[in-house]
Amino acid sequence: MKKILFLMFAVLVMQNAHAQEKKSKLETVVIQTSAECGQCKDRIEEGLNYTKGIKFAELDLETKKVTVKFSPKKISLIAVKEKINSIGYDADDLKAKSEIVKTLPLCCQPGGMKKN
Repeated sequence: MKKILFLMFAVLVMQNAHAQEKKSKLETVVIQTSAECGQCKDRIEEGLNYTKGIKFAELDLETKKVTVKFSPKKISLIAVKEKINSIGYDADDLKAKSEIVKTLPLCCQPGGMKKN
């Protein structure tokens, strides 16, 4: 009986260690964006959170920085930044294409909140 309990405990410990090992393989980055307003926040977070390989994305509007947790085995950092660009926003040194930026609402375009 003691052997069975010990084996069950050992299996549980090994499963827990394996689960924590999987979680630690996520990478966290903070990326400077050109976000302007709440619509930008929604657009960026939704676009990133529904991207394969990204586990979590949250934009701080005060700093315009998005924190992204992702699996480097499934998506690269450059692909994360390119995804932000495809939504219409700058991502660190990668600038969004002007034709995409122009499709955003005026308040979401660079300097848009100052135009209102």
